[in-house]
Amino acid sequence: MTARRRPGFEHRTAPLAGQKAFLRRVARFSGFAGLLIAGSLLIGIGGYHFICGLGWVDALLNAAMILTGMGPVNEVTTTAGKLFAAAYALFSGVAFLTIVAVFLAPIVHRFLHRLHLEVEEESNR
Repeated sequence: MTARRRPGFEHRTAPLAGQKAFLRRVARFSGFAGLLIAGSLLIGIGGYHFICGLGWVDALLNAAMILTGMGPVNEVTTTAGKLFAAAYALFSGVAFLTIVAVFLAPIVHRFLHRLHLEVEEESNR
């Protein structure tokens, strides 16, 4: 039976990736997290502009504030706007946690991989 390989990560029995490979991995995952942020912001900006009737800058401000968990800036008065704001707030909570997880994945993986190698090394003594 072959082990399933996670894309971009070395297997637990493989040696720790070098510094250059690790930094490339961090850059790749950071770029993907940036794309997720941009996409999430675009959803919010579009909704606040077209559904809530806010100007572009106010829509950006509200989307950014909701996405980071700070809360809304402008009051939303229409029913459709309130429904969008509620849905976007729920989406943003999940999106924020997902984006943080994607960003931290290579760092956490490296830490756990190094820890596993150290434990395995001690058990072989």
